[in-house]
Amino acid sequence: MPENTVTTPLAPMEPDDVADAFAYIRALQADDIDTACAVADDTGPELRRLLLDVAARIFIPVTAVDDCDGEPCAHSFLAAALGRLLLEVLCHADGACLAFPSGIAQTIVRFTENILTEEHSDVADVLRQLEAAGMKQAMEAHRTTA
Repeated sequence: MPENTVTTPLAPMEPDDVADAFAYIRALQADDIDTACAVADDTGPELRRLLLDVAARIFIPVTAVDDCDGEPCAHSFLAAALGRLLLEVLCHADGACLAFPSGIAQTIVRFTENILTEEHSDVADVLRQLEAAGMKQAMEAHRTTA
């Protein structure tokens, strides 16, 4: 099997990168355009890569399919949910190209809302939990390399 992001562990992000990416995501989720723009200005063109790193850390573990021995299992229905999510994102991208930071952040928010929360519960809380997990991983990696 060729190596890809599913079979190869992702390198930990830097703590500042985690903080910047989630500051931008949470600002967009809260419709705080001024803060989102300020984070984007401070982070610069690197923001796109940071958001893609966060997206990979959220999407890959959730969409990885366990071996179900050919029988339907909870993961069997994930592809349909992801398909619906993609259609929603494409329909509600607010004119933003999905390759730009705002499109990536909106995709993360919608993925969190549709896949990681039950009945669209508090998305902001789940984003804070994801940020805390990313920050913990980044800090642990930073301690071992320092």
